[in-house]
Amino acid sequence: MTHTEQHRPEIVVGLLATPPDYPARVAARLTTELAGRLTERVDADVRWTVREGWGEVAPRRDGGVEALLDDVAERRTDDRWDVAICLTDLPLHTEGVPLVAQTSGRRRVAVVSLPALGLQQLRAARAAVPDMVSRLLTDASDQRVPPADWPPAEISRRVTAIHQVVGKAGELGYVAPPLIGRVRLLAGMVRANRPGRALLGLSKLLVGAFGAAAFALTTDTVWQMGDALGGLRLTVIMALGLTALVAWLIVAHGLWEKPDRETPPELARLFNLGTILTLTLAAAVSYLVLFAGTVLVAALLIDTSVLEQTLQRPVDVTDYLTLAWITSSLATVGGAIGSGLEDEETVRAAAYGYHPEPGGWRDERDG
Repeated sequence: MTHTEQHRPEIVVGLLATPPDYPARVAARLTTELAGRLTERVDADVRWTVREGWGEVAPRRDGGVEALLDDVAERRTDDRWDVAICLTDLPLHTEGVPLVAQTSGRRRVAVVSLPALGLQQLRAARAAVPDMVSRLLTDASDQRVPPADWPPAEISRRVTAIHQVVGKAGELGYVAPPLIGRVRLLAGMVRANRPGRALLGLSKLLVGAFGAAAFALTTDTVWQMGDALGGLRLTVIMALGLTALVAWLIVAHGLWEKPDRETPPELARLFNLGTILTLTLAAAVSYLVLFAGTVLVAALLIDTSVLEQTLQRPVDVTDYLTLAWITSSLATVGGAIGSGLEDEETVRAAAYGYHPEPGGWRDERDG
């Protein structure tokens, strides 16, 4: 550290993540670049120090924000941070309206609900956090930085259709309209839930489905069924198969969130919708993989002349696609049975309200 740097005032910013899963990954990305962004956008004459962590802040499941702000403020005081920003994947609300973020100058802390930012969460958080740090320091009348010119525009540019609401004691919240906010919130919840993790984790489901598909392809009755059924019936069969698969995963692994003292009905509904959408997306992609594999196997194993002899008419590529369609739909039921063999932790990771203790993340305060 140079002599000039030693005489620059230091401001310590704490970046917390709760629960310590997806938010911790976003916090880790922000930590590496936040000091530079604060230097560029807030004050270049300050020595910015960024600390990250998780673990001490308990995830609040009541959909509110006040208790969470109190927890973050307690952590900020214990660690002697100047300000603290908490990133959470919990859906928050205020008076029934989706809450994107809230700052509290009195407590010198802020909370950002990542799913409320929509699909571009890292990009939006990267733009919003420096503004919030500046806002907190301005509201606290911190003399080490010049007062900011408010209202800030970055978060409004990054996340459309939000507006500011001033609460008690000058606290500032960013809220979204009910309809747009809920749609973006659900999309953000699915994004934070990482459907790719559920897809990769359900390997035994695909193995079971491929086994059932291979067996079905050897049965000429299935060929005749595919030829007799129209597109509407095949679509209904496919939809029923995917619905049965998602329902089986939820029921067999206890993924349905029930309202209780800690989880109000509105939050339980959001959790369940997030779980259903995540599993539906993973199941749909699995179905496409199964369909593509079944088309390839059918083309390799079933000669055109054999298929023509069974159907008693000329065949073309659409017949192979129809055969793969009905076979994949029927095999999805076999995949549902195979999903019962999946590792419990792997399947439960698709449940939005489930947050296992991570093995790769640790609190900076713990070394």
